[in-house]
Amino acid sequence: MPSKKALVRHPGPRLAEGLVTHVEREKVDVGLAVRQWEAYVEALRGHGWETVEVEPADDCPDAVFVEDTVVVYRNVALITRPGARSRRGETAGVEQAVARLGCSVNWVWEPGTLDGGDVLKVGDTVYVGRGGRTNAAGVQQLRAVFEPLGARVVAVPVSKVLHLKSAVTALPDGTVIGNVPKVDTPSLYPRFLPVPEESGSHVVLLGGDRLLMAASAPKTAELLGDLGFEPVVVDIGEFEKLEGCVTCLSVRLRELYP
Repeated sequence: MPSKKALVRHPGPRLAEGLVTHVEREKVDVGLAVRQWEAYVEALRGHGWETVEVEPADDCPDAVFVEDTVVVYRNVALITRPGARSRRGETAGVEQAVARLGCSVNWVWEPGTLDGGDVLKVGDTVYVGRGGRTNAAGVQQLRAVFEPLGARVVAVPVSKVLHLKSAVTALPDGTVIGNVPKVDTPSLYPRFLPVPEESGSHVVLLGGDRLLMAASAPKTAELLGDLGFEPVVVDIGEFEKLEGCVTCLSVRLRELYP
């Protein structure tokens, strides 16, 4: 049976100071963000996921976006070296968490930089966004760790959004979805479905045909519902002000050894 564990990390008190690069800064209501995070975690639990809370990193405003700190393929965890220097203190607690779960642990080393939000896994194909936060050395190091395990690593350009998974994610059948104005080269993906909203590009696969999605993408939820999927909608508006999306707030571990 595949595992259903999800790493999460509680929003810290400095959340409102988080980095923004492609959007205008807006005021973040930290109290509301905490309530939205709790509802997000409850949505994971309500669909059979065991959440594992990573030790807080309260000095790091962006630490709630735990996906950026580690990439897991099968039972191997690659601890990232975030492209933003202010985020590098986020990785230690995540390293401890994945080690306790039995993962084999590897690291990205200088001069490589890699954010987990730049990595999209579709079966054994691992797309890596080469852009603002992930550099060529980071892509090379990810390839060196995962290709011997059977992964096919494909580097793709990212210039219009913060991370690759800000632009595209994938449905359970492997179809990549994205909002075309935010996707550098849709033709790179064997099957691509345009969606009408930027935040509709972001889905978390909960199991079966269930898709965790942001409340800010009602047209996309309707589209995907018409295609036979079951949208599970959560409001993450405070995190969207910081370029966050439903994928960034957890790391889903599906292939841990029993």
